[in-house]
Amino acid sequence: MISRAALASAAGEAVAAGGRVADLRRDAWGHGVLAVAHAVTAAGAAAVRVDFVEEAEALRLEGIDAVIHGEADIDPFLLYGLPDADGDLRTAPVMRLTGAVLSTKPLQPGDAVSYGYTHRAERNTTVALVTGGYAQGIVRSLGNAAHVEISGVERPIIGRVAMDVCVIDLQDAGETEPGVEVTYFGGRGPSAPALARWSAVTGLTVAELITVAGAHAERGWES
Repeated sequence: MISRAALASAAGEAVAAGGRVADLRRDAWGHGVLAVAHAVTAAGAAAVRVDFVEEAEALRLEGIDAVIHGEADIDPFLLYGLPDADGDLRTAPVMRLTGAVLSTKPLQPGDAVSYGYTHRAERNTTVALVTGGYAQGIVRSLGNAAHVEISGVERPIIGRVAMDVCVIDLQDAGETEPGVEVTYFGGRGPSAPALARWSAVTGLTVAELITVAGAHAERGWES
């Protein structure tokens, strides 16, 4: 999900902080070239940098100056609302990666989940199968090492991340209805800076992680 309000606000702050050219390579770091180009130039950027001549030509038809060479000097962490290594955010995240609860299941001590049984329950609990896996940019190594946000509370990812799903320990939350939204990173809740944790776990940069997620997950818009 891409927030229109967060994009407009972050673009304004990024341009005000200095620089003239915004980095919109890799489909604006997975956020969508056209929307980000309009937002950042409306905020006062002189130009945007993209990957391909075809992209530059399409943007010029929109009245946006686009280049494929040169330095992009507008801070992308401000523009896209990304956390630093300590998890600090200077602007609100523009992208929020979400999933949804498919089903829940009770576990007893010793019960295992997901491929290879890398996690076994230590006590009675309830787990949720949720949409989102490595095909959507949720890197396999995040299994047993990261959290998602459900109903405003962070819950751990347990077991191995599968292609399109993963398993969440609901802990004291108990039963959760199918369809309830899950936030992997972004938004305004506790998962807002989660990409910093993802980067520390995976060894990938925040830029790499968000670009892959933006390229592989289905993109939607919210206010």
